Amino acid sequence: MILVATTFYLVAQDRQTAPPAGASPDGRPALLPRSSKDVDDLKAIRHTAEEFTAAFNKGDAESIAALWTEDGDCIDESGKRIQGKSEIEKVYREQFKQHPECKIRIVIDAVRLLSQDAAVEDGRAVLEPPPAGPPAMTKYTAVHVKTNGKWLMSTVRESRIETPSGYEKVADLEWLIGTWMADEQGAKTVSVCRWVANKSFVERAYTVTQPDHTSTSGVQFIGFNAQTGQVQSWNFSTDGGHAVGIWSPRENGWTAQIRGVTGDGTATTAVNQLTKLDDNAYVWQSIKRTAAGQSLPDSGEVILRRQSPGN
Repeated sequence: MILVATTFYLVAQDRQTAPPAGASPDGRPALLPRSSKDVDDLKAIRHTAEEFTAAFNKGDAESIAALWTEDGDCIDESGKRIQGKSEIEKVYREQFKQHPECKIRIVIDAVRLLSQDAAVEDGRAVLEPPPAGPPAMTKYTAVHVKTNGKWLMSTVRESRIETPSGYEKVADLEWLIGTWMADEQGAKTVSVCRWVANKSFVERAYTVTQPDHTSTSGVQFIGFNAQTGQVQSWNFSTDGGHAVGIWSPRENGWTAQIRGVTGDGTATTAVNQLTKLDDNAYVWQSIKRTAAGQSLPDSGEVILRRQSPGN
């Protein structure tokens, strides 16, 4: 039941717990017998989470708000309180407008009945793609009440726990996240950047299509190498070639010293430069290039423009 764009990675399986009643001979908690009505109520509460997920992934703020009581409220991980069904709908509607591509997954850790008309649900959720900023685990607790025979959320509380990640070492690459395109002298470039491995690395998948419709493609991973203390990239191309780059920050961008080998075994070197023009455009150029020890001309400057926002 997450109202704010936060992210974490799931580390446990969905499970259902019940109130302990003493202990079994081996010391483990014993479970109270449940009536068929209790079982039906627990299933209904879990079904609410399924309805929430389906509505969120369709961007249906009205259906999400319908899962709350009229005076229901939510306090997000920043401490902001959203009060009332109409305000909850408004907040979700705005979130879907700003992040239409976001999807959610929910894991319920526990559901327990407090009475015939009240229950507590504990769980976690993940947004994909992850939003900007350092990764963290977000947990929630939701209180459900039975109103006119239907289980509705009355209150939701969220908390944030930072998770281990190499993000802080490569946080300056956050602006690259998204889809970029360029069209220079008939050659079309598409570059898609996203976070992977709990935001420790940026994955950049790219394709370059020439005017004669031939194309080359590859994938690059950029992250922090703790052994060398440097930002490093690993590049793999479809012809079997590969390269390693050492990245250094520069004014409005980065410089990468590249050493690699093509699919046929030819050694290559280059200096690649990324220069940020603004939040939605940057220039890429490869200079000081060599192949098999022979100098090659510098590439032309390629201006890539953002096609879709990062998160």
